[in-house]
Amino acid sequence: MSDAAQLTIAEVRAAAEAVKSAIDRHLAAITGHATAGDPGVVAAYEELAAAAIAYDQILYEAYDEVTPFEVPGDEGSGGYTGPDQPEAISVLIRRDYLITDAKRLRGQAERVDSSLVPGGGQDGSGVNAAIGVLFGEYEPDEIAARCEEFGLEEGDSTLWVAAAEPSDPGEWLPEPFDGADSQLLICRFDVSEVYDDDLDGLDDEE
Repeated sequence: MSDAAQLTIAEVRAAAEAVKSAIDRHLAAITGHATAGDPGVVAAYEELAAAAIAYDQILYEAYDEVTPFEVPGDEGSGGYTGPDQPEAISVLIRRDYLITDAKRLRGQAERVDSSLVPGGGQDGSGVNAAIGVLFGEYEPDEIAARCEEFGLEEGDSTLWVAAAEPSDPGEWLPEPFDGADSQLLICRFDVSEVYDDDLDGLDDEE
């Protein structure tokens, strides 16, 4: 092993220890009778975020791996560039589904909309009409919770909360997703089997 490789390993370990120490300081600040907006908690939070970002970056450089953690404001090539106190926020949600049972999907839609011909589209046709009926009838959260009933299998999903400018009613509706700017991202939450597989691997190792 070269000296450069040894140095890289040492740097990664040092970055990991910095994260551990920052976690301890953050926990101590929180549990030390902190009040809302306590400067000590804020400082400890920022130190923890910085340590986590540094560890994630060096881990990627050394091993082409990343952590499963998301740090608010650490999105895009330049990081968060939005205002500290945004006047408005946009919540952007993407959920992917596999259509596993077109007949069930069609059947559920026929129960909702009597104008659909019973038994129509049993060969898989008419799926688009069924999707339109179901998503027009049910809230997205309900479809996510009952996806198997609708012949769907849930895939990856992500939720972005981004800083935004106040807008007039209907202003952005013609192009609703053009404003998705990663540098205005305040926080995000991802759900994927990729993370489950990573956790299963850790359990096997333990």
